Amino acid sequence: MQDFLFYLNLGWEHIISLDALDHQLFVLALIAVYSYSDWKKILVLVTAFTIGHSITLALSILDIVRVPSDWVEFLIPLTIVLTALGNIAMKNKKQSQTKLNYYLALFFGLIHGMGFANTARVMIAKSQSIALPLLGFNVGLEVGQIVIVLGILILLFILLNLFKINKKDWILFVSSGVFALSLKMTLERIPF
Repeated sequence: MQDFLFYLNLGWEHIISLDALDHQLFVLALIAVYSYSDWKKILVLVTAFTIGHSITLALSILDIVRVPSDWVEFLIPLTIVLTALGNIAMKNKKQSQTKLNYYLALFFGLIHGMGFANTARVMIAKSQSIALPLLGFNVGLEVGQIVIVLGILILLFILLNLFKINKKDWILFVSSGVFALSLKMTLERIPF
């Protein structure tokens, strides 16, 4: 149980810490087109991201997949750029954006999972089984993402209901800000 809690805390820190801005921006961009009444869809999205993240992490730990870390560090903010850009381009077509987001969350989760792969490979390689560490890490990651989502949804509820902010303005504002920050990260990390 102590090992499980250690990896759960590691997963939590992976998404909640100040060093996790890229993951936090991705979650923000991913759910920007939704509102608090879409909480079930958001939960599926966040879980799809965690599943993608888990698959790549497992493949990396088992040494089946290896991608140079400079490329991973470049691809992670690029996924955020693409997600935010998709929000801006599709801000009037929520239904088609919803279906696309499920696939993007899973696929981009695969890329984000590689960001922790080297660290996880070193930590978990000594363990007899990767199942418990991966489960703990991913539960911590999922709980952290849900906390971030709840914070965003509370803010959105306040802005839409108390301050009467227009939902399209929210999507454009948030997505533009996320786009600008993640584009800066992407350009700083070009691996060639």
